[in-house]
Amino acid sequence: QVQLVESGGGLVKPGGSLRLSCAVSGRTSHYHGIGWFRQAPGKEREGVSCIRNSDGTTYYSDSVRGRFTISRDNVKSAMYLDMNNLKPEDTANYYCAIGLCTGHMDYYAMDYWGKGTPVTVSS
Repeated sequence: QVQLVESGGGLVKPGGSLRLSCAVSGRTSHYHGIGWFRQAPGKEREGVSCIRNSDGTTYYSDSVRGRFTISRDNVKSAMYLDMNNLKPEDTANYYCAIGLCTGHMDYYAMDYWGKGTPVTVSS
């Protein structure tokens, strides 16, 4: 089975930056894409960003576009989310996931999930 392990979450001041990492292991050669979801208390899980395996095409939610950058390192089998100009609204548990990567990111279209890493943006 595929295993995803997130890391890098923590407490950040508004306007600050943070890099999240996702370590990938297992048979992932045929996955469509990999990306990040987040879920805040009392809210639904929402797609943040993903990158396609085939051509590296990236997608971002409207709320993070221009502030977050997704990337991958196939040699290290890792995927990253560089978050800049963080806002309190970004506070959530961030999950790494493998599955469909399109303009729409639906949690039910993802096949594998990590356990999540918490990000808190507060002064």
